[in-house]
Amino acid sequence: MRYLTSGESHGKQLTTIIEGLPSQMPLLKDDINESLLRRQGGYGRGKRMQIEKDLVEVTSGIRHGYTLGSPVSLVIHNDDFKHWTDIMGEDPLEDESKIRRVVTKPRPGHADLNGALKYGHRDMRNILERSSARETAARVAAGAVAKTLLKQLGIEVCGYVKEIAGIRAEEKETLNINERIKISQESPVMVLDKNVEKEMMEAIDKAKSEGDSIGGVCEVYVEGMPAGVGSYVHYDRKLDSRIAGSVISINAFKGVEFGIGFQAAELFGSQVHDEIAWDKERGYYRTSNRLGGFEGGMTTGMPIVVKGVMKPIPTLMKRPLQSVDIETKEPFKATVERSDACAVPAASVVMEHVVAFELAKAITEQFPSDRFSQLKKAIEDYREEIRCF
Repeated sequence: MRYLTSGESHGKQLTTIIEGLPSQMPLLKDDINESLLRRQGGYGRGKRMQIEKDLVEVTSGIRHGYTLGSPVSLVIHNDDFKHWTDIMGEDPLEDESKIRRVVTKPRPGHADLNGALKYGHRDMRNILERSSARETAARVAAGAVAKTLLKQLGIEVCGYVKEIAGIRAEEKETLNINERIKISQESPVMVLDKNVEKEMMEAIDKAKSEGDSIGGVCEVYVEGMPAGVGSYVHYDRKLDSRIAGSVISINAFKGVEFGIGFQAAELFGSQVHDEIAWDKERGYYRTSNRLGGFEGGMTTGMPIVVKGVMKPIPTLMKRPLQSVDIETKEPFKATVERSDACAVPAASVVMEHVVAFELAKAITEQFPSDRFSQLKKAIEDYREEIRCF
């Protein structure tokens, strides 16, 4: 499985093409739209979410509610494009001096300057339109398809917020996946700990009133992945490595950890590693899950627990950062595009979906997957085989 996205933030549409899905897998537009609408939610979101109502249009690969085995293409129309036709249109201009809203002032913390240097664009709108976090809507669409596949194989994925601006949610290790889904989706900040909701919301309000922004930590929790998915043989087939890469690829994410993560550096080995046990019903399992469901680049069968660190959004309303105009070389205070004071709740939804895609991809690589019934039986047989191993 793989996917490709295209589209600009204020362009006509975002497009996602997914290749490698098994045929005859049940898939409905509603499965995708639910995820897209969740991405637009969360306390602290900006005005763009009031303009765009992300709903998917399926343009190929699905017939009468089932995948065909051919590429699935999904389109999300940008409702705001009608206001940007002259700026973002594809037709040549007779007089390029009349291009509207040329951007020559790179914003710190964005891709503007680096992208301009790489591709030779004097108008950095050519960079910022594609590097915008708007593109994550297309990735959530791909992840929603992957989540549908996983769910029908008995694998559930849930993303939520662990921390905002240093305000940490209490660990809820006893909650199962269904409880995590329910609680996080009922929370305005998508957190499992009700005791910190108000404090997090107040921190977001304070940052917004001061024209600043705040970041945080998201967590994705997965139940149902069988042991042994991934590989220890080749570096590029280690599943935890792939997941880490997918998380870092999300706009503004700067760090990843599994299980106790960086805390392991402070502890003795006896306090870190997960001891192995066995019983007739469960087969092999770990008596703890400090390593977050991975050993040697492969799943252990325990819940997967992965965290991602999101930096504060660099677009600051009242405290613009210093930069340099690439045309005049004069210093200036960075300009402001529409922005959020805090996008951590929404980012937890994005992280949930990019992780889901990597899990689905690994499953379809390891097991026969031309037909969905074939894949489902292969997973069932494998689960029984390793339980009795």
